[in-house]
Amino acid sequence: MRQTKLKLAAGAAALLPALACAAGAIEGDVKQQATNWHAIIMFFLFVAFTLGITYWAARRTKSASDFYAAGGGITGFQNGLAIAGDYMSAASFLGISALVFDKGYDGLIYSMGFLVGWPIILFLVAERLRNLGKYTFADVASYRLGQTPVRSFAALSTLVVVAIYLIAQMVGAGKLIQLLFGMSYSSAVLLVGVLMVCYVLFGGMLATTWVQIIKAVLLLSGATFMAIMVLSTVGFSPEMMFEKAVAAHGKGAAIMAPGKADPIDSISLGLALMFGTAGLPHILMRFFTVADAKEARKSVFFATGFIGYFYILTFIIGFGAIMLVLNQPGMMETVVKNGKSVTQLVGGSNMAAIHLADAVGGDIFLGFISAVAFATILAVVAGLALSGASAVSHDLYASVIKHGKANEADEIRVSKITTVVLGVVAIVLGLVFEKQNIAFMVGLAFSIAASANFPVLFLSMFWKGLTTRGAVIGGLVGLLTAVVLIVLGPAVWVEVLKHEHAVFPYKNPAIFSMTLAFVVTWLVSTLDTSRQAEEEKAKFDAQYVRAMTGIGASGASKH
Repeated sequence: MRQTKLKLAAGAAALLPALACAAGAIEGDVKQQATNWHAIIMFFLFVAFTLGITYWAARRTKSASDFYAAGGGITGFQNGLAIAGDYMSAASFLGISALVFDKGYDGLIYSMGFLVGWPIILFLVAERLRNLGKYTFADVASYRLGQTPVRSFAALSTLVVVAIYLIAQMVGAGKLIQLLFGMSYSSAVLLVGVLMVCYVLFGGMLATTWVQIIKAVLLLSGATFMAIMVLSTVGFSPEMMFEKAVAAHGKGAAIMAPGKADPIDSISLGLALMFGTAGLPHILMRFFTVADAKEARKSVFFATGFIGYFYILTFIIGFGAIMLVLNQPGMMETVVKNGKSVTQLVGGSNMAAIHLADAVGGDIFLGFISAVAFATILAVVAGLALSGASAVSHDLYASVIKHGKANEADEIRVSKITTVVLGVVAIVLGLVFEKQNIAFMVGLAFSIAASANFPVLFLSMFWKGLTTRGAVIGGLVGLLTAVVLIVLGPAVWVEVLKHEHAVFPYKNPAIFSMTLAFVVTWLVSTLDTSRQAEEEKAKFDAQYVRAMTGIGASGASKH
């Protein structure tokens, strides 16, 4: 019986490669499981509750400010939870636990990399972003620069990041549902796409925020329970947990030592994680949902605490799985890989946290964790869809096409049409990429965010010499370089296109593409001696005063 319960995908996904492990999709072919009714019932309870919230939010969403930024009425604590809900993906929960389960200490590089990005946002971005912007990061980047070219570039990079991230999440949703619920892949993708559209279309940012808050609370509660149950088995002694894990793991004491990673690849990965976070459009958009810069700082403070706590829990869960799941009867299977028989966890290392949930909490808790894992995807895709819709309606339609003269009703209508289109596109791409190796896509999304969005955003706020020409050319160079180097690197050139050797030797291009973006932006801006460039530089002082004081910044709506 126990073996039947735990037969979660014979021959399923292998350990998630690189960044996808921490924030992307479940990889590889999976075998659909017997229907998990506990998980399905709990998930639909979550859906029913969040759709009720969407109905409530729809009645309060009347203006563009309400739709894009919840009227600026979200508190710092609520927004911190929502940011955490937007940021902690299902594969982050399963993937980092799997990394720790397989590699031990080395799994920390992903936890630390994602966490270190938040102090950068706290000290460099949050306050100025809230004071200068209204709905999107393009508001900030174009504050004193040419509206049409800068907003067009910002909308392009936003849509590229959103599309790539959405593919990873949709494919991940389909794989997870096959693994955890026993539903078909296509049903899962369709369900996620329809719910995503409902949350954003009817409830806007207010509904999306509360979906993210509820998801964050559920995920943190479930992970906390798992960690407490793991520690209770060793008398709440981390030292004893590590000793038992070392004794159980095939690598022995080696799991407590750093591995042999390429230093350039590791540094590049760290840069992508750190600065990519500060360039993700769906994360930056959350800072406009609070009343002022003070609440924006509080948001980051709380988000950093919740996210840091979550990654500590995944570390305990990973070692707990080594201790309580590895080599246990009914939890291991023998599969053939590359012509060799290999003994692994049933369903692969990705299932370490799921097996542990069953080990410490039985069927009911296994169903709860499975439902929460799916709910995390809904929260992430809702945030992505809203940021993509705002890029089209606010940055392209209202600011570029209508030159800032569009009325709010038309802008919201364009945003809702875009949301539906994005939903259809997400479902279609999720179905098209079902059999593809898309592990590299989240790495690409973070690399683009770090190489295109972050340099332009950072320099627009901190460097007087930035010009429109420099921002657009530098940003496009960063975007194209990140894409080209990912394609020429091992993740695509070897693993997807099946060439023998990669043209570019590193999996993570950020150290090259981000540096190039900064250099090109600086060089082009410095060489730009046009009258427009001089006027843009002269406007920096006024921008700086508003960035630091908030004088003239938009406030919260009155509901």
